[in-house]
Amino acid sequence: MTKIKICGLSRTEDIEAVNRLLPDFIGFVFAESRRKVDMKTAALLKQNLDSRIKAVGVFVNENIDTIMKLCQDEIIDIVQLHGDEDDEYIMRLKANCNCRVIKAVGIGDTLPTLPKTPDCLLFDTLSVQRGGVGKTFDWNILKDYTGLPYFLAGGLSPDNVAEAIQLLAPFCVDVSSGVETNGIKDTEKMEQFVRSVMGTNVR
Repeated sequence: MTKIKICGLSRTEDIEAVNRLLPDFIGFVFAESRRKVDMKTAALLKQNLDSRIKAVGVFVNENIDTIMKLCQDEIIDIVQLHGDEDDEYIMRLKANCNCRVIKAVGIGDTLPTLPKTPDCLLFDTLSVQRGGVGKTFDWNILKDYTGLPYFLAGGLSPDNVAEAIQLLAPFCVDVSSGVETNGIKDTEKMEQFVRSVMGTNVR
């Protein structure tokens, strides 16, 4: 059963929507992005989040102390890294935060060398912006992949997510811009995305 993550939540309305839809994970972006939230906003949103949904904090080359604070305050449950964080950084983070770590890997024409210490990987389209560009990569690159469990990201939408799951059966599918209208999370598109995934899981 492929799990669901809806990333880039920033408003109370977003939380109300996911509480109805119950994806497995949601994401708060703490890196520079139009979806960025500060610690105070994330704390308020997390307070209203259904406890069955795990909150993932998204970071790029962040100070470990900042991530530790967010974990200790239970604002986030899982850490997602999109920067230049190496295995040494990940090991230090896990030792200090006692949290699961997802490491994002940009995919271009081939599968690059992969880190060994995260709990999961996240495969996204290679970009200067380090993700969030709303474009797919060639999923066939992952057809023979047999390593760590992974989140599949990059240009997923209600229209193509079923195809991605049928081809790859990833641990989780991760969507952000694919469920937005004019840069704002669209409840109807989120519902369509969840329905598409669930329909694929039932088959």
